[in-house]
Amino acid sequence: MNLQKSLQAGIAIVAASLSLAMFAPAATADTNDGSVVASSRSFPGTNTVRKELLVESTSTDVGGTWQRSDAEKNVNVPQTQSKAEKDAAAKKAAQEAADAAAAEAQAQAASRSEDRSSLTSTSSDDLNNDVAAPNGKSVSALLNYADQFVGKVPYLWGGTTPSGWDCSGFVQYVFAQVGVSLPRSSGAQASVGTAVNGIGNAQPGDIIANSTHVGIYVGSGMVINAMAPGTYTGYSAISAVFSGGYSIRRVL
Repeated sequence: MNLQKSLQAGIAIVAASLSLAMFAPAATADTNDGSVVASSRSFPGTNTVRKELLVESTSTDVGGTWQRSDAEKNVNVPQTQSKAEKDAAAKKAAQEAADAAAAEAQAQAASRSEDRSSLTSTSSDDLNNDVAAPNGKSVSALLNYADQFVGKVPYLWGGTTPSGWDCSGFVQYVFAQVGVSLPRSSGAQASVGTAVNGIGNAQPGDIIANSTHVGIYVGSGMVINAMAPGTYTGYSAISAVFSGGYSIRRVL
């Protein structure tokens, strides 16, 4: 019995040793003191061989020369400017705007000067050729004659002819062509002829005057007059050219 038990124990020991040899191979190493250090792996073994280990490091030559696409060429990358650059750009823009405005003003002034010179040089000829003399001494003849100067004769302080006239010079000149002699100033013209009581009683051809301005009444609250420097003979509302009181005088 003892022999049988010993054999069974031996067989169990051998089986355990074989099991350890199969599933956990050991590595040993000798130390300086003659002892043995054993180690075993803690991961399962494998018989699979990995292929193409260097495939990720392999480059591909596509050939040709790289060029940007049209979309990439059209990309506008914003440029950042410093404060000094922004100030300089703003100053330059302001100067360019000022130069443009000055050039425009100079061109307009030159144009006005040219127009004024043209009118001045031709007004006397217009009087003799294009402007018809009054047909009689009636109010209608007076107003038709005066109308021929609208937009043609520039205002000129102290002027008394179609080359240029002021308000009283215009009224004096037009009435003279129908045989009515008037004083030179607007204040003096405000006292000629017969007084008319209120604008409701005024008639075309009456003189509307005060110490600073004078015009010829044409009806509907309007006068024909030489208005102010920089303008031409034309029609104006009484309320626009007479800031104070005025006299209404009838001479025809």
